[in-house]
Amino acid sequence: MNFPGWLQIVVFVLVVAGLAAPLGGHMAKVFVGERTFLHPAIGPVERLFYRLSRVDPAREQTWLVYALCLLGFHALGVLVLYGLLRLQGALPLNPQHFGPVAPDLAFNTAISFVTNTSWQSYAGESTLSHLSQMLGITVFSFLSAAAGIAVAIALIRGFARHGAQEIGNFWVDQTRALLYVLLPLSLVGAVVLAVMGVPQTLVHGAHALTLEGARQTIALGPVASQESIKLLSGDGGGYFNANSAHPFENPSGLSNLVEMVLIFVIGAALTNTFGRMVGSQRQGWVVLAAMGVMFLAGVTIIYGFEAHGNPALAQLGVAGSNMEGKEVRFGAAGSSLFAEVSTASSDGAVDAMHDSFMPMSELTLMANMKIGEVIIGAPGSGLFSILLFALLAVFIAGLMVGRTPEYLGKKIETREIQLVVLATLAAPVAALGLTAIAAVLPAGLAGRQAMGPHGLSEILYAYTSAAATNGSALAGLGANTPFYNVTLAIGMAIGRFAVIVPVLAIAGSLAAKRRSEPSPGTMPTDNALFVGLLIGVVLIVGGLVYFPALTLAPLLEQVSRAPVG
Repeated sequence: MNFPGWLQIVVFVLVVAGLAAPLGGHMAKVFVGERTFLHPAIGPVERLFYRLSRVDPAREQTWLVYALCLLGFHALGVLVLYGLLRLQGALPLNPQHFGPVAPDLAFNTAISFVTNTSWQSYAGESTLSHLSQMLGITVFSFLSAAAGIAVAIALIRGFARHGAQEIGNFWVDQTRALLYVLLPLSLVGAVVLAVMGVPQTLVHGAHALTLEGARQTIALGPVASQESIKLLSGDGGGYFNANSAHPFENPSGLSNLVEMVLIFVIGAALTNTFGRMVGSQRQGWVVLAAMGVMFLAGVTIIYGFEAHGNPALAQLGVAGSNMEGKEVRFGAAGSSLFAEVSTASSDGAVDAMHDSFMPMSELTLMANMKIGEVIIGAPGSGLFSILLFALLAVFIAGLMVGRTPEYLGKKIETREIQLVVLATLAAPVAALGLTAIAAVLPAGLAGRQAMGPHGLSEILYAYTSAAATNGSALAGLGANTPFYNVTLAIGMAIGRFAVIVPVLAIAGSLAAKRRSEPSPGTMPTDNALFVGLLIGVVLIVGGLVYFPALTLAPLLEQVSRAPVG
């Protein structure tokens, strides 16, 4: 651990915090229907969308109709993306002449990108055509992120409204998230990355003559455009198999910093949007503060273990950072920070091999995903995930003092807590249940590369990543098999939709409630005490659910690596 490494972390935190308020204010205006500086250019396009789709932007929906529209839209998306991948060989923009994607892999990939997970059991540059990358992967990165933002906005309306039956219109929220947030930001991001050296071309590759005299084809393609939205959307699916470790996706230390900012910026800004829409920016800053404390704790642990190096090598007199699986141009600090950002945000992009990290670093990465995307998270899902824990925190506090719990003037009662429990348990049940199945069946055990605790870590990480809609992996696991493609797809679907539907039901329940005025016994939720309570509830709930599994996997591996004598 050194000063340049910590300086990089501090600069990143300051940039993200500085962008939160302006972008959050812009999104608040967009979703309450106020005019923004983008309206002169984008307003006519938005109105054209509504005319063509026969959507009345003034007509809002109940939570059930909102949820049905969202589920139907995603079901159609799975069919479209699956069909595109299966028919890839007969479609244009396929200069590599790739054939159709295998049925189980196409199913896994379709579920992956429609659910904003970006799990990739394939190497993009040797599997997908330009059309599949652009019309399939890139387009659904936009659509899945917009859906997450829409759900978060619907939940915010649940807190902001009182005595209402409607929580917005899914089609309007989805359209506005696309046109006013994701498209402008992705365009700026793509241009910046292209200037930094990320390719953007329809040429399938460049031919090179190696020093040994051999001829090599270096894969190219429309990388910058996909790279930008993969980061902004929380999707994380790379154009290349090496993801952001590939020099064509992430050429330098500066581009590494830019990519991490793109991953965090929307999730952080949505906390400010939340504060503005409920009438108290302080509430938004409290939520962001809780996220920030957990983020800093995670990056400190990872950077500490990676900078200290492998104790087994230290016994042999080999000192220095753990650079196995890392790019020299990023170093231990840049790789540790990117790994924390990736798993804390549910983005899943990587600039280093997570399978080569120290066991306690791997434990921290898994813990980030296991606590439910509450540390920034993907656009939308991070906000509604931590708000679920906020409801749970005030409920626990209310039990301790013998009062009906309230949050933002809304009484939190039995129905809300039942829905919170359903939403918060969905991902753990999927991750742990599928891990248990894979750990005993021959088809599951055949995929692991390592034996013992690390082999279990590979399996546990995969299903945790799927259920948390993250998509990163300890890549030693051979996951491109029918067993893993199908079971991981099931985990992704549960982790996305078994959370979203209860969240929308909570939004509808809260919107219908009347707002209560604060009383002397009302617990304040806009101060440091609540930040501590919220963090404690997140860690205790996550720890109680996952601690036994983590003990048998990365924790046991770390103990076994400790120096002897």
